[in-house]
Amino acid sequence: MIQRRLLSTINRMTEEAKRLAGYAAVDNHVKNNQALGIGSGSTIVHAVTRIAERVKQEHLNLVCVPTSFQARQLILQNGLILTDLDRHPELDVAIDGADEVDSDLNLIKGGGGCLTQEKIVAGCAKSFIVIADYRKDSKKFGEQWKKGVPIEVIPMAYVPVIRALQGQFGGMAELRMAVSKAGPVVTDNGNFLLDWKFDKVHDWKSVNTAIKMIPGVVDTGLFINMAERVYFGMEDGTVSVRDKVVH
Repeated sequence: MIQRRLLSTINRMTEEAKRLAGYAAVDNHVKNNQALGIGSGSTIVHAVTRIAERVKQEHLNLVCVPTSFQARQLILQNGLILTDLDRHPELDVAIDGADEVDSDLNLIKGGGGCLTQEKIVAGCAKSFIVIADYRKDSKKFGEQWKKGVPIEVIPMAYVPVIRALQGQFGGMAELRMAVSKAGPVVTDNGNFLLDWKFDKVHDWKSVNTAIKMIPGVVDTGLFINMAERVYFGMEDGTVSVRDKVVH
């Protein structure tokens, strides 16, 4: 009983931290007459709620490009204007979550399976803003996120890609299996996902480039040097802001 109550308190705190981060990012970066990229995952729900509130209150003129089917549904459910990269190939701001953020603001993304579309949308934005709760903050990859780097692959290539990954970089790569259906997880693009559990610290920029060169790899969940700013919702109800250091 006590354990259940404790778990419920932790869940409430985490959800509130996500909400704080989402609201802070929207209030600081969303302005009238913008094209926005809308990310995927649980934290983004709070950001979209806040965008919808501000559109009603301030009569903002905004259009939104989704990074997934989930993001598309969120945009529509909140009465926001849905668009795409055909009509708006240049976005003002993209807001998205992350599974882990390192000290250089590099990200691991793709725990929810939407990494390729998330990376395309982030790459089209003048400003890529990340929202997360305190559990996602790490000095280096693997401290907090234990499920490895997600990699989207063409279905026919998943075995050769696993062999190449393990041969070149060590660790263990596994095909991500679905929970409520038999067989593997299938992305919005009709591809499979591998989760590569690395066993040492890498030069992530060069590893990301090398993985993308393996035939059959669509993209990786390594977002290197893309985020401009991260908002972390903290346990104590504050928001910690970290900007990219320009070398």
